[in-house]
Amino acid sequence: MTDTMNLKLDPQQFDKRQKILAQEIATAVKIKLMEAGLEQKQIADLTSSITFSVATIIDDMAAIEADGTEVMPYLTFRTDDNTLIHYGENSSTNEFVYEVLKKMFG
Repeated sequence: MTDTMNLKLDPQQFDKRQKILAQEIATAVKIKLMEAGLEQKQIADLTSSITFSVATIIDDMAAIEADGTEVMPYLTFRTDDNTLIHYGENSSTNEFVYEVLKKMFG
């Protein structure tokens, strides 16, 4: 890995990766809720709620501050050892959550 990273604007590839990220978050949440022994309806409801909440934090849609330090996430994806792709503005991972959950739960 080099000392510098190239930042590349690539909305199409970025969106593809956002959708995959949303899917992975939803799947991880669902598995943990299943392991906890919750009923299917609870699993679906909580997976939806938790996945959307996490996505909005990633997308910088929630004000985050601790001890006077403001945190403003800016999502990028690494495509190789020295290239990051970005969207050109805040991410929109939350916009993929509905589609992912619909596929997951019908």
